[in-house]
Amino acid sequence: MSQTDPTTGLPDETAPAAPAVPGTDAPAATAATEPTDELTDAQREEALRVGLAEYELEDEDLALLSGDGVDEDGTGSSAPLPVLAVVGRPNVGKSTLVNRILGRREAVVEDKPGVTRDRVSYPAEWAGRRFTLVDTGGWEVDVAGIEARVAEQAEVAISLADAVLFVVDATVGPTATDERVVRLLRKSGKPVVLCANKVDGPRVEADATELWSLGLGEPHPVSALHGRGTGDLLDAAMDALPTVSKHGAAIPEGGPRRVALVGRPNVGKSSLLNKVLGEERVVVDSVAGTTRDPVDEIVELKGRPWVFVDTAGIRRRVHQTSGADFYASLRTQAAIEKAEVAVVLVDASVKITEQDTRVISQVIEAGRALVVAYNKWDLMDEDRRPFLEREIEQDLVQVQWAPRVNFSAKTGWHTDRLVPALERSLASWDTRIPTGKLNAFLGELVAAHPHPLRGGKQPRILFATQASTRPPRFVVFATGFLEAGYRRYIERRLRETFGFEGTPISISVRVREKRKR
Repeated sequence: MSQTDPTTGLPDETAPAAPAVPGTDAPAATAATEPTDELTDAQREEALRVGLAEYELEDEDLALLSGDGVDEDGTGSSAPLPVLAVVGRPNVGKSTLVNRILGRREAVVEDKPGVTRDRVSYPAEWAGRRFTLVDTGGWEVDVAGIEARVAEQAEVAISLADAVLFVVDATVGPTATDERVVRLLRKSGKPVVLCANKVDGPRVEADATELWSLGLGEPHPVSALHGRGTGDLLDAAMDALPTVSKHGAAIPEGGPRRVALVGRPNVGKSSLLNKVLGEERVVVDSVAGTTRDPVDEIVELKGRPWVFVDTAGIRRRVHQTSGADFYASLRTQAAIEKAEVAVVLVDASVKITEQDTRVISQVIEAGRALVVAYNKWDLMDEDRRPFLEREIEQDLVQVQWAPRVNFSAKTGWHTDRLVPALERSLASWDTRIPTGKLNAFLGELVAAHPHPLRGGKQPRILFATQASTRPPRFVVFATGFLEAGYRRYIERRLRETFGFEGTPISISVRVREKRKR
């Protein structure tokens, strides 16, 4: 019986035969030769569940196995987490506070203003509640006095959050910029928690009382650098946060599917939307970056309604943008998160760029279904197309599972192929594999190609279940850690067996030991 290569997870015919199928102590070779129809999928699932009773399981494991942790319709465990945005002027200690809340050094901190430029999200937890923490760049009015633009940018940043943690330097006191931001916070109607930072001792606490003048309620004295007062601040923030995000609510079943058109500037997103709509709904210009606000349009295609969202082009680095372009990038990220499937447009007339791969990565990291669309294909010379096809295969080697459409947004050539690709990706995004069938698949996979030996031991897969859809997420219980190469092998075989065309899938491993007798 073949084993897997220790580095690739692929079959290695020179390796020794190895052990057992999931949840059993029978040799893999024996199990593989037995009739596979003796047990139904349901019987096999029940037998493996019983075997799990011999292992130390946590409460979270039991909830998952009982079905309480399984998200059936996108409204359970995958409901969007509430978003807490940390905002304030430059150099008031926002990133230091973010690191303190996270309990680790994630945000870049330096003793000068303006270090943070990108809006960065981090998963966080406090007192048993999970939420998304967002570090933002500092707000200020430049010497030319562009208050109107600052106000517009601030409104966008606030609108992307469920609650705001407003950080003010207690040693400086309220400034004119702080007061301007306060007016925006009141206008937004979002709950605000006021943080008086840099209160490193009792002497500075008196300075913090001056912040009552901002009219945002009690200022919470905090030292982000030393951790003083952060517990009380987070308690207040949890009181202000809803349990489920009101800004990116869970996508309802049965409604029009939401499609985000994304890509770097000037790849033809607006032209495609106009062609699909059959009218000049969106401004199109040869100048890159014409679109800044996401534009939502309901359109009927192939007899069913769709919501198409045209977005601003995503540039190489958000911090290379400024003003309205910077916040256009934030709106685009929000549009991806609220969509179900993203169409990443790529310009076929030029070689794929770093920006293109970054956009694809954003979609995958957001857990959205994916279609890659090569625009301007009609500009390609017939002799050039075969070479371009090979280049594309190399460029997209990490997302070979994504449907690809070659089309022309300008002429409408092959735009009719977009909807079938969207439907395939969304069907995979919604797919759930029955637990019995999943474990039968893993039993055959492990029997044919077991995990490589490490230190004389071999991790054994005990049980697996699909924890959620949209996107599909699998949890594998094992007696030892499964290497990244073997997890990729499992993912590849999952796609070969069950499809999953156009959707990212994740596989997490929970290592569990036998109970001590």
